[in-house]
Amino acid sequence: MRSKTTSWTASPVRLKELASRSDKQIDYSDIPELDEAFFEKAKLVRPAADKRQITIRIDADVLDWFRAQGKGYQTHMNAILKAYVHSQKP
Repeated sequence: MRSKTTSWTASPVRLKELASRSDKQIDYSDIPELDEAFFEKAKLVRPAADKRQITIRIDADVLDWFRAQGKGYQTHMNAILKAYVHSQKP
């Protein structure tokens, strides 16, 4: 069963109000410090360039391996394909 995702969009007035706040007006007390462990595990994620949805047949064992890698396996597959494409360019 899929979990429900809730999204919220701030109004332009609220965004302007938030942008006008100084750093001193922002309460950071409930936000943990970012330590070395955070940055060791961090991954750079860039917005999708020009992605398209397709249907492709993948061998079961290959798909099983990627899925076993956990969340983001499709992004990982795309990164590997992209690296291959770049390696083939003259």
